[in-house]
Amino acid sequence: MIAGYHVIFSTYGFWLPNDPRGSWSDFVGSWALLRHGTATKTTESRSLARRQHDRASRIAAKESLQYPPERFTGLQARAVARGFGRYVQRSGLQIWACAVMPDHVHLVFANWAMNAERTVIQLKGAATEQLEREGIHPLAEWRSASGKTPKCFVRGHWKVFLPPEGVRRAIRYVEANPLKDGKKRQKWSFVVPYL
Repeated sequence: MIAGYHVIFSTYGFWLPNDPRGSWSDFVGSWALLRHGTATKTTESRSLARRQHDRASRIAAKESLQYPPERFTGLQARAVARGFGRYVQRSGLQIWACAVMPDHVHLVFANWAMNAERTVIQLKGAATEQLEREGIHPLAEWRSASGKTPKCFVRGHWKVFLPPEGVRRAIRYVEANPLKDGKKRQKWSFVVPYL
């Protein structure tokens, strides 16, 4: 039985499809980025962040991106969370843990009427809408002549199916994530306790 999900999704430029440590991507969609190598598809289910790699190669690839890699400020992270909160209010989704980091987001939420993929798309949209509403979208200066702002979140996400006995462990992991980065524990009004 699936009680919920732990999902992670990142901002533009955080983890590239040809990252030398590996990625969950099947292809590289940018010609400029492809010059730095093909997709480094892996089936690893654990984090690859601490894996040894050619850091200079990874940085060179990031420099070929169309826009600079995005990192949320504290105000932007708060707006992202407010967007999640607005979505929770209108949808009824139960979120049990949330950490909005400078370049990625961790969420633990309940299994509900919508699948995890669609839920993540909806949450990204709500966060982006809130960033726009508050006038602090991180890629606003690259808005097109037609007024379209580049997406601040990359396509896709990483997902773990959580049985009831795995939910509390995932919640603890997400709650501790900011602390590992030297930041304060995050408390959001839309996060509800797991019973």
